[in-house]
Amino acid sequence: MSGMISAGVLLAVMSGMMNGSFTLPMRFLGKWEWENVWSLFIVFACLLLPAVLVSILAPQSWGILLHAPLHALVIAALTGFAWGFGSILFGQSVSAIGISLANTLVLAISSALGSLLPILLLAPQKLMARVGHRILLGVTVEIVGIALCGWAGRLRDKAADAGSGRGGMVGHARPVGIALMMALGSGVLSAVFNIGFSLAKPIADYGHAAGLSEFSSTNLIWCVMLAAGAVSNLGFCLYLMLKNGSSRKFVQRGVGRLYGLSLLMGLLWGGSIFVYGASVPKLGSLGTSIGWPLSLAVGLLLANAIGMGLGEWKLATQRARAWMYSAIVVLLVAVGILGWAGA
Repeated sequence: MSGMISAGVLLAVMSGMMNGSFTLPMRFLGKWEWENVWSLFIVFACLLLPAVLVSILAPQSWGILLHAPLHALVIAALTGFAWGFGSILFGQSVSAIGISLANTLVLAISSALGSLLPILLLAPQKLMARVGHRILLGVTVEIVGIALCGWAGRLRDKAADAGSGRGGMVGHARPVGIALMMALGSGVLSAVFNIGFSLAKPIADYGHAAGLSEFSSTNLIWCVMLAAGAVSNLGFCLYLMLKNGSSRKFVQRGVGRLYGLSLLMGLLWGGSIFVYGASVPKLGSLGTSIGWPLSLAVGLLLANAIGMGLGEWKLATQRARAWMYSAIVVLLVAVGILGWAGA
């Protein structure tokens, strides 16, 4: 039993590392426009990787999915499509303000709203119970951390030009205020993703009853939601390609490395979802109370370590860095409280 829990913890940590580092290749894709990078990333992460994994692990899943409850399939598709716009906002915010600040803001906002909105919309009576009090406490602490993070970013950009903290990311720099709004939108739509996943649970139940493992049954929901999210992402990327004439960059000379880096992005982010999904059953009843906050905390710390290593805070004042470190500590405390709420 202890060995299984250890394996679950290791997988949760691995998931956090993959999620915290998947935007790193964007630092080396400056020869392309944002839409070139993001469209390939989405194809790899949301379409090809899920299809390959499901086909290898449980090829009968496709036939089972065709007969899953229609209402759950519609919910999964609609919420996945809405989440796709959150993914766009996240990708834009990384280009706007860099890996460290964007990941911290989006992970924190997603965590807060992802904990609060499901209970607020699906079981509001629980807000008055102990679990509700813990969630409200965690969200309140997280809001403080988000405010500190935003203030640190404002101080960083005052110390130099607004693009100095991007670390040479593909895309265009934007003020912290606009990027914060992008992160807020991404966080809200990520919470919609969580709610949709909960409401689409009949798909997994049907798959499990049809003989699939718990992991493969959950993958049925991921496939529908990620494919629907790919539609909104690719639609926006196509709009930008037509507007900017950037589609020709896919066939310019010497782009093999760029295709490889985009594939790496897709493998890291898409893989993080499936790795985390594999960790939860191994943790048993501890899955949500240990696995989720552990994965989130690892991703938060690694994204900031990468951002610092790329020099995103090199030109920032000592005061700005101190505010950012304080924000990270506060956010980690908030993650721990939210994990305690799920225990």
